[in-house]
Amino acid sequence: MRTFDVDILLIPGWTNSGPDHWQTRWKSRLKTARRVNQDDWDRVNKSAWTERVITAVTAAEKPVVLVAHSCGVPTVVHAAPYFPPDKVVGGFLVTPGSEAATSAIPDMDPNFTPYPRDPLPFPSLLVASRNDPYCPYDDAGDMALAWGSTLVDAGEVGHLNTESGHGPWPEGAMRFGWFLKQLGRTNPV
Repeated sequence: MRTFDVDILLIPGWTNSGPDHWQTRWKSRLKTARRVNQDDWDRVNKSAWTERVITAVTAAEKPVVLVAHSCGVPTVVHAAPYFPPDKVVGGFLVTPGSEAATSAIPDMDPNFTPYPRDPLPFPSLLVASRNDPYCPYDDAGDMALAWGSTLVDAGEVGHLNTESGHGPWPEGAMRFGWFLKQLGRTNPV
C-alpha cells in the first residue's frame, strides 16, 4: 500500500502537535494526510474527541490509516468500535500516555480512562519509548497486548515529540513506510 492509496488521518494528543512536531511535518509532506482537529486542544473530552475521529473516518473517501500520538492513541481506541466496518485498514500508534499520566492532565475528562482493552479491529503498530516520561515501557507493552498491536521498541527517545528532539523523526517516517507496505500484503504486520 502506498500513501496515495489511503487517507491518512493524523490524530494529535493534548495541546495539539506544534509546527515543528513530526505529525505537522508529515501533514505537509504527505498529500493524502490531514489532521483531525479538536475544538479545544487543552481540554480532552472523550465524547467530543472521539466524535471528531469517527466523523473524519466516516467522511474519508479511501481506506483510512490512522496516525495517532499521545492522547490521540486512546482517542482512537475509544472511537474504534464506532468506525464503519473495514474502513480503517491500519493504525500507527505512537507513545500513548499511561492511564495514570493521562488522568493527571488538567481538566481531563474523567471518562477518558480507563482505556478500552478490546483488540482493535484493524492491524496496528504501537511505537513505545524506553524512557517516555508519560508511559513506562511495560505499560505500553500491556496496551499493545490488549489492543492486538505489534509493539515497536523505539529505544530511549522520550515522548517522541518536539521536546524530546523529534521534530523530523526520520526513523518514524521509515517505520511508517514499512507499515504501509505491510498493509498491502495478504497478512499485514
